[in-house]
Amino acid sequence: MAEFVYPPVVLAAKTLFRVMDYRLDVQGTEHIPPTGGAVIACNHVSYLDFIFCGLGAQPAKRLVRFMAKQEIFANKIAGPLMRGMRHIPVDRAAGQASYQEALDKLRAGEVVGVFPEATISRSFTVKDIKTGAARLAAEAGVPIVPMALWGTQRLWTKGRPKDLTQRHIPISILAGESFTVAPDDDLDEVTRDLRIRMTALLDRVQKDYPESPKDANDSWWMPTHLGGTAPTPEEAAELDKRKPE
Repeated sequence: MAEFVYPPVVLAAKTLFRVMDYRLDVQGTEHIPPTGGAVIACNHVSYLDFIFCGLGAQPAKRLVRFMAKQEIFANKIAGPLMRGMRHIPVDRAAGQASYQEALDKLRAGEVVGVFPEATISRSFTVKDIKTGAARLAAEAGVPIVPMALWGTQRLWTKGRPKDLTQRHIPISILAGESFTVAPDDDLDEVTRDLRIRMTALLDRVQKDYPESPKDANDSWWMPTHLGGTAPTPEEAAELDKRKPE
């Protein structure tokens, strides 16, 4: 089926990145299969993560179909674009239909992007993750590619005003080695392994990130274990209970 919406959106995004002079560091793209189905499992620190996660698959010439909240598809502007790019609406009251659509796309040889944490991590660490990525990969017989993003939270994240006017922001995108899931594997164990892989990737891009907060007021975008003032994982969990996304 011809792609009439996705390629122009990708081109517009790349043009915007050049205008804003984002310092993109995209690594590990050799781990994304050039053909066939695959699940990309990415950490989640920003409302913009699906854009940059999708960008990470561009060197492999893959278009990623993301599982995203139904509310985005109801938006008058974003909705038509999301449907045109064939992303997958997730209705939390009827999740099986979303799961089946993702499974069908994987079996048809497409790449499906998921954020296994389900919601943005306020602590900028990898939260506990859901088993959906492992379930999809096992049932479809496709590999999982773990991925980490860093820097996107500086543009727009949960609990902070968005600032899309910033220029020259470094943004790191790192894909890790893919791995397969057998149908009889323990999905809880696979999910624990996936979280370990995602955390290792996130640790690496945080360590290699070329900028540090300018001062104490700017340290909100760094996790506490790196000297920042983001909520701890425990504080973030309490915030999520009081102010769910």
